[in-house]
Amino acid sequence: MAKGLKGIDNAAAEKGKGIETIWQFVKFIFVSLLAMIVQFTLLNVLPLIPAIKNLYNGQDFNWWVFTVTAAAGGLGYFIVNNTANIIAQIVAFFVNRDKTFNSDANIAVVLPIYIIFTIALICFSAWLNPTLKDIFVEKWSWGDGVSSNAATMICSALQFFLYFPVDKLLFPKKKEAAEEAAEAAEEKAE
Repeated sequence: MAKGLKGIDNAAAEKGKGIETIWQFVKFIFVSLLAMIVQFTLLNVLPLIPAIKNLYNGQDFNWWVFTVTAAAGGLGYFIVNNTANIIAQIVAFFVNRDKTFNSDANIAVVLPIYIIFTIALICFSAWLNPTLKDIFVEKWSWGDGVSSNAATMICSALQFFLYFPVDKLLFPKKKEAAEEAAEAAEEKAE
């Protein structure tokens, strides 16, 4: 598969930056789907752990700007939602760096930037997700599971469209891959 993917990467690079970016976006979609599967699996499995289940104790959770009503799951939902999100972003970081953008970017440099951006997005999602879930549960009378998943889908979609341009900037193409693409373009021109 790696040879096939590398061949498609090279063919896209030969056609120009626009086609290469579109191909990267297609790969980014698949990596995001992988991260989403990780996130939704954890979102639905972590509450089954007794210690976490006990945190869904019928009490509101209020801390800083984060408010999760008892109806939306309180502290338990806050922990589960953010744990699932963080683990999904860790998976996405490494797969996007290696497979989507074929980058050899120095992890010591890009990881702190990625972490700061991720923390900002997770804080936003930690506020937005339970707010949406609360609306779905209390105002629209949706069930708990449907509300959790719908709120997470909305936050995941926002993150998806914000991460692609940031990742594109953070993960420049490997030098050898860029040289191979340039050589292939030269051969094609001759």
